[in-house]
Amino acid sequence: MKQILPILFFLLTINISAQTDAETLKTIYSTSLTNGKSYEWLDYLSNQIGGRLSGSLNAEKAVNYTKEQLETLGLDKVWLQPVMIPKWVRGNKEYAFIESASGITTTVNICALGGSIATPIGGVKASVIEVKSMDELKMLGKDKVSGKIVFFNRPMQADLIQTFEAYGGCVDQRYAGAMEAGKLGAVGVIVRSMNLRLDDLPHTGSMSYGDLPNSQRIPSAAISTNDAEKLSSMLAMDKSIKLFFNQTCQQLKDVQSYNVIGEITGTEFPNEYILVGGHLDSWDLGDGSHDDGAGCVQSMDVLRLLKETGIKPKRTIRVVLFMNEENGLRGATKYAEVAKQKGENHIFSLESDAGGFTPRGFQFDCDDAVFAKIESWKALFKPYLIHYFEKGGSGADVAPLKTDGNVCAGLRPDSQRYFDHHHAANDTFDAVNKRELELGAATMTSLVYLIDKYGISPISNANELKN
Repeated sequence: MKQILPILFFLLTINISAQTDAETLKTIYSTSLTNGKSYEWLDYLSNQIGGRLSGSLNAEKAVNYTKEQLETLGLDKVWLQPVMIPKWVRGNKEYAFIESASGITTTVNICALGGSIATPIGGVKASVIEVKSMDELKMLGKDKVSGKIVFFNRPMQADLIQTFEAYGGCVDQRYAGAMEAGKLGAVGVIVRSMNLRLDDLPHTGSMSYGDLPNSQRIPSAAISTNDAEKLSSMLAMDKSIKLFFNQTCQQLKDVQSYNVIGEITGTEFPNEYILVGGHLDSWDLGDGSHDDGAGCVQSMDVLRLLKETGIKPKRTIRVVLFMNEENGLRGATKYAEVAKQKGENHIFSLESDAGGFTPRGFQFDCDDAVFAKIESWKALFKPYLIHYFEKGGSGADVAPLKTDGNVCAGLRPDSQRYFDHHHAANDTFDAVNKRELELGAATMTSLVYLIDKYGISPISNANELKN
């Protein structure tokens, strides 16, 4: 009997703790869904400020607005972290057409890719050569590419359920297409938009020339999926057709901006940091509601929900709204650099940068032992239909904080509609569902609560419950 009693006590203690955690999560979700702030904050960011291109006036307004809102929450500290960022401007609206015969043209929808140079004054017109991959381009060689516009037409793979995997499988043509085509003497590049549906919206995004000399740099633009299909069909019938496009974008000198940071100081382990964040900058075609206004306001609401529900964190909980994720990652790089200089111990970093859709779970960049511990909490999320706990990548802004001994994670919402809006003119506030956004904020808060309560060391539940 003396041996049985400690076991019964241990099992009872575990059950009581599990019930307490379940009740806490229920309170967090209820508070977010009935008294959330994320949707209100996003409304202002999207509709009163708008697209927040790095280095723009709108980005500066977003910095000031989010800092002011964090200051209203009664956090222990709110501040701005200076960072120098690139400033690229789009210029006048781009224009393009397909010329099938002299005087016979068909207008198509394009947009300049971020970081691209302008076309020559008056635009560029040339024959088009269609390719599906970098390897295919290189096999053609300079003789067949020189003087032409290269059309990269590899679509996102539709049968991949994980849409970010489909995106990763074709984004190289957008990012490096102009660099590789420029080496072969092309005069321009047109890239099929990274979009799983067929529509008339071109999707922008970052591109790079690498160390290509200025003399070989060529203008690069995205074309809508409908018009990519049209151009490909016309080329199949007549290889002699030409494409004209004109864009006036330019790269200016770097300017100063800021990461926006706020924190609740931990009551027991103030030097252990748990970070939540998203990126405050966006592209300029829409208002950046899904990418990544949603992640920013959800991260802000994590700290508000902790205070609203009376949770006093043992560890320091910090929100970081990173600047310049879209075309440089300067904010993330600066933040990680300063954290290293200060010797800050970021035990856990959670990023929301996959849209404001219904949360499905998380991906974790950590070792197997720590993942096993985190996965043991999965049952607590089951009542909210959140079952996706997987090892994998976290997020671009928190990745620089990764060490062998910490955890980086990413919120994973349902992604099936995300690339319909990603980097396009329809990434707007009306595309965000209030309830889905607030479920995401509650989900992030719940995981932060558990990480703060139990830490990330792969220790036994018995030891955890004694602490």
